[in-house]
Amino acid sequence: MAKPAQGANYRGSICDFPSFDPSQDAEALYKAMKGFGSDKEAILELITSRSNRQRQEICQHYKSLYGKDLIADLKYELTGKFERLIVGLMKPLAYCDAKEIKDAISGIGTNEKCLIEILASRTNEQIHQLVAAYKDAYERDLEADITGDTSGHFQKMLVVLLQGTREKDDVVSEDLVQQDVQDLYEAGELKWGTDEAQFIYILGNRSKQHLRLVFDEYLKTTGKPIEASIRGELSGDFEKLMLAVVKCIRSIPEYFAERLFKAMKGLGTRDNTLIRIMVTRSELDMLDIREIFRTKYEKSLYSMIKNDTSGEYKKALLKLCGGDDDAAGQFFPEAAQVAYQMWELSAVARVELKGTVHPANNFNPDADAKALRKAMKGLGTDEGTIIDIITHRSNAQRQQIRQTFKSHFGRDLMADLKSELSGDLARLILGLMMPPAHYDAKQLKKAMEGAGTDESALIEILATRNNREIRAINEAYKEDYHKSLEDALSSDTSGHFKRILVSLATGNREEGGEDRDRAQEDAKEVADTPSGDKTSLETRFMTILCTRSYAHLRRVFQEFIRMTNYDVEHTIKKEMSGDVRDVFVAIVQSVKNKPLFFADKLYKSMKGAGTDEKTLTRIMVSRSEVDLLNIRREYIEKYDTSLHQAIEGDTSGDFLKALLALCGGKD
Repeated sequence: MAKPAQGANYRGSICDFPSFDPSQDAEALYKAMKGFGSDKEAILELITSRSNRQRQEICQHYKSLYGKDLIADLKYELTGKFERLIVGLMKPLAYCDAKEIKDAISGIGTNEKCLIEILASRTNEQIHQLVAAYKDAYERDLEADITGDTSGHFQKMLVVLLQGTREKDDVVSEDLVQQDVQDLYEAGELKWGTDEAQFIYILGNRSKQHLRLVFDEYLKTTGKPIEASIRGELSGDFEKLMLAVVKCIRSIPEYFAERLFKAMKGLGTRDNTLIRIMVTRSELDMLDIREIFRTKYEKSLYSMIKNDTSGEYKKALLKLCGGDDDAAGQFFPEAAQVAYQMWELSAVARVELKGTVHPANNFNPDADAKALRKAMKGLGTDEGTIIDIITHRSNAQRQQIRQTFKSHFGRDLMADLKSELSGDLARLILGLMMPPAHYDAKQLKKAMEGAGTDESALIEILATRNNREIRAINEAYKEDYHKSLEDALSSDTSGHFKRILVSLATGNREEGGEDRDRAQEDAKEVADTPSGDKTSLETRFMTILCTRSYAHLRRVFQEFIRMTNYDVEHTIKKEMSGDVRDVFVAIVQSVKNKPLFFADKLYKSMKGAGTDEKTLTRIMVSRSEVDLLNIRREYIEKYDTSLHQAIEGDTSGDFLKALLALCGGKD
């Protein structure tokens, strides 16, 4: 077996053990398993400290010395998840994959997720080795076994991937990029039904570099990412497979970081998935997976494994992980660049922002006003009619309805709605009836009134609105409350947090593109601040984050990584605390990817016991005509469930109906 390259660019967490002696290791393992009971600690320490190549040598020497099969002895001595992990480590990668696929298609039912993960992520060479290993281990043809256990387009794509004939990355045809984009678009979005064969042919055969260009061009041409089209046009296991292929084309480490997170989040652990990934990626790209995991999920892979597993199983997994990225000084420069590219691609790409609520066709304010009056007149209230009208009109149309309602009936529509509705539904409907700037002004006012301050709401609004929106909020606040927003913020907050909010509330952020030279200066300005000098660091960050244009800040973040090997968000979290940290992180996340920022906020408002209805309502109301469709896409991409499903599972009654109407689709 060829020795893996372990030079400067080696990205695995397990390396060749120095001063390796296979005979000595074989003897140590024999002693650990001899007699009554076994020394599991010694077994895990030795096996997780050797590379796969070295483990194969130990197996050979063990048989030579003792006439016994080491893997068979390990199976006999160990049990459960720990045994599965150790035995997996003892097999060459191709044989480990072969065993996983054999298990996935044996018995009743098929583990489609396992098939998808392995076949979507392996290189041509790894696929060829897998096919050969399967034949050698089971004396069966892998393609025939998979064909016999799957069906339809899912089966066809698996067979294509099994050929291991994807074009090399140096095969990029610029002339063909636009043609592939057109073919995919016509096969899906423009066709009644879907031409799945085109998706299979292009995504199954083109080189990764070529497909990345196709994905970029597809976004520019159609205004939506290829993932959104796949979700809209395909279904079932075939859809999941194609999405996995796209993710692996974009970034294999990011794909595995996501798989690991999902294997451990929530109740219960998907141990087979966790074991498979930790075993197979430990000598390939575990360092990249770790860094992306920390960047994407704001916690280290090490800490999540530590909290989610136990015993020798946990110890072995942590050894494969190789280190805690939340520990002081732990950082991987190359992975920082990968992590930066991961979000920069999504942030810089010209994604068209789309809401879910649009102006109603054949709009008739007179008819709407009469229908609303009828819904509130007499005994009882027709909430269904109110929800249907108000959630399916644009804000501008709602303002026309308000005027018409007063002209016809001499009554204030807002006052009538307030008297007829209650609770969460009332807050949602009344919020939709207000002009956006006045709604934001009211949310800011509510965040500052009474005992205590809702800093989260202040941050969410002021860190994400553009200059035009901020200025409109200032005017609305002055008009509605006869006090300037700046004065209100100054009297209700203090210190650096107050200064940051007041700076954001001026609405004087620069506009325009990036300036590379200035971006380097800005990055150096914050990078050169001594660690621990909190006051100076906060001041420097405020000067840059609160005044520079979004496009320029993206370049600043990139230059910061190049200078420090740290993501700016990680530095803020490490060096700062409290409200100052939270507002700076919100600005950075908004610059990186604003729809993702709101998707995260929505997720947190509904996860766990209880629901934060105020945050849920505020975001659904304020983003429904701006970028809620984009937020939906980010939500399902990150959390593997649709926003529609999350709302459905976390709310009820008329409030649920109104939220789903705003959500606008199931994805």
